[in-house]
Amino acid sequence: MSAILELPFPQASMSRQAARMQALAFWTVMAGLAIAGTLIVLLIAGFLVRESWPLISEAGPLRFLTDAGWWPRDGSFNMSPMILASLLLTLGALVIATPLSLVFATFTCFVAPPWLANGMRILVEASAAVPTVVYGLWGITVIVPLVNQISPPGSSLLAGMIVVAVMIFPTIAMLSRAALQTVPPGYAQAASALGVSNAQTVLRIVLPAAKHGIVSAMILGAARAIGETMVVLMVCGNIVQVPKSLFEPVRTLTANIALEMPYAMGDHRASLFVAGLMMLLLVSALVALGEWVGATGQRGAP
Repeated sequence: MSAILELPFPQASMSRQAARMQALAFWTVMAGLAIAGTLIVLLIAGFLVRESWPLISEAGPLRFLTDAGWWPRDGSFNMSPMILASLLLTLGALVIATPLSLVFATFTCFVAPPWLANGMRILVEASAAVPTVVYGLWGITVIVPLVNQISPPGSSLLAGMIVVAVMIFPTIAMLSRAALQTVPPGYAQAASALGVSNAQTVLRIVLPAAKHGIVSAMILGAARAIGETMVVLMVCGNIVQVPKSLFEPVRTLTANIALEMPYAMGDHRASLFVAGLMMLLLVSALVALGEWVGATGQRGAP
């Protein structure tokens, strides 16, 4: 009898030890993969710095904003028109995509019946997986001709804003929806008890309460828009110039790299790595800003 009673204790001890070993092995593998991922990012950044440093060290980083123009064969590497085009494209896409995303998030969270909200959510989530070249095909066959009817040539900054806005809409919409779902139900219940209308509850209570999550969604959407290449290659016209209107062609930093890297050599090639380094810094800054906004919202949450 005593042997029977004593038997489970060593087995339980071995089971706990095996569980600890399994947990240790699991987290060791996870930590190794996380460190490997971090090292890959650092190696990419280091590679960009190494390839661009010979040109940066010649005359300093300000030359890429103050040179006479973008004439690589003459040693002139002014990237300000392409930086401006990238920022304008991102800003315009955000201006178009953000209101649509907020309407989608609000409707699916508070108005639509569950079957309709789930259907719309699945559709929008699926659209996030559509390859960007498909958006580009849609843009060049539908949006560019429409813009051309207003003001030729059609391939323009405006066409790029519209197509990129459609492309980043799923990102902002789904993250904004998640932010709205985190608002405590008591806010809306208290407003309803005070006789506040549903529209005023959403506009004045729910949306302000979720503003940190919404801003974080916008920043992540901007990070995706500013790094987009294929769509802007297909619909923006690819002319290096400072646009005087929304209907003029532009070239972004990413499009410039994709277009000129196949034949670039020497300083020209190094300048494209400088453009890549600029893109990496811009996207990193946007992601860091998004993390900061999200962390601020969590600290301020009740």
